[in-house]
Amino acid sequence: MFDVKIYSKRREILKKRMKTGLLLFPGNEESPMNYSANGYRFRQDSTFLYYFGLNEPGLAAVMDLDSDQEILFGNDLDMDDIIWMGYLPGMAEKCRKVGVSYHRPLSQLPDFLAAVVKQGRKIHFLPPYRAEHYLNLSNLLGIDTSSVMSYASEEFIRAVVAQRSIKSKEEIKHIEEALATTHDMHVTAMRKTRPGIRECDLAGEVEGIALAAGGTVAFPVILSVQGEILHNHYHGNRLKSGQLVVNDSGAESGMGYAGDITRTFPVSGKFTPRQADIYSIVLKAQLEAIRAIRPGKKYLEIHKKVSRIIAQGLKEVKLMKGNVEDAVNQGAHALFFPHGLGHMLGLDVHDMENLGESYVGYDAGTKRSGQFGLAYLRLARELQPGFVLTVEPGIYFIPALINKWMMEKKFREFINYQKVHEYLKFGGIRIEDNVLVTAGGGRVLGKPIPKQIGELENIVGTA
Repeated sequence: MFDVKIYSKRREILKKRMKTGLLLFPGNEESPMNYSANGYRFRQDSTFLYYFGLNEPGLAAVMDLDSDQEILFGNDLDMDDIIWMGYLPGMAEKCRKVGVSYHRPLSQLPDFLAAVVKQGRKIHFLPPYRAEHYLNLSNLLGIDTSSVMSYASEEFIRAVVAQRSIKSKEEIKHIEEALATTHDMHVTAMRKTRPGIRECDLAGEVEGIALAAGGTVAFPVILSVQGEILHNHYHGNRLKSGQLVVNDSGAESGMGYAGDITRTFPVSGKFTPRQADIYSIVLKAQLEAIRAIRPGKKYLEIHKKVSRIIAQGLKEVKLMKGNVEDAVNQGAHALFFPHGLGHMLGLDVHDMENLGESYVGYDAGTKRSGQFGLAYLRLARELQPGFVLTVEPGIYFIPALINKWMMEKKFREFINYQKVHEYLKFGGIRIEDNVLVTAGGGRVLGKPIPKQIGELENIVGTA
């Protein structure tokens, strides 16, 4: 946990932004895998973790802005709990650790909130993302479950997003701790890659490193020779010479902060000329994107810059044709680059996405596009010092999408379908790093992980 003063200061900042009403923070509960006593690894709600720091189930908190009172709701352990789970500090000790003066049994929360509702006072809560949250909020506040989301407080959302978006030096330290483990995950996967092994052999190594470091993975490992499937969690393929491995994985530190890195490398340890051509386009786009990062710059503009680099590179290898600017403006390049350039990173791998992507990645001066590909851009707004974000361009050959567009005769003036058809079994390439926006530009976080062609060819299969 952070020092108690950090949690107290975070809550003071939030109080000044919100001013009046009562802020409700429901913590997460255990989530059963297949029966109640066999649960998934517990993960606390990130906003609760940010303001109250306690990574355990059975907790809720309120901040009464009108009386300037903070209360932690939870129960001390009984003997049955201690037998099965071991001794844990009592509620009084938990309060001391996070600077909260008052605590009450969790059973008192319904009556406490009912009294606030009866007074006609505003209860602010954030959008729920688990079924348990919908049900609890419905029961606690007397709201129909189907209407709970519509009662979520936009003012509260905006206040939390504004605060959590700017990472402190303490947070950067923990993100880099996660990235230190992530470095080991990726380098190990590269070294152990060779023809004949299975994807699950590498995925197991990767996840094991995260667990051995005292944390876990920040998201289910994406490791596949079918890199054209953007979020491919299937690990059943056997690696063959001539294929590419896409490894999109990251560790979560013991404090809950995430790393999120993607590397693409050849199974055989040597890129084919065709693979090297496409890889070089993606790498150039990624490096140029990182160089373009600076405060005041809209990430939307950097995404468009990357799209032009990708389109120009694909034109040079005869996969695209015509005017590059027109092709990007109309969205023809999205056949190969159908996702956004990146997203915010922090306590969540897609930081604060549960609060609403439009609040996190967009602002009043930046509206979401409806164009295919560009519509998936999670972060488009003007960048500020303290943002941590991912930079992850890619080029993919998705047979179903290629065949659909070809049948529809879509963008024939920009896409050389005859040539593209030769790449249907190519797969995909993505390169991703995590970058801190600084006053002077952008700083790539973490220990460098090989991504130049020569570096990758020198390390793959060396274990």
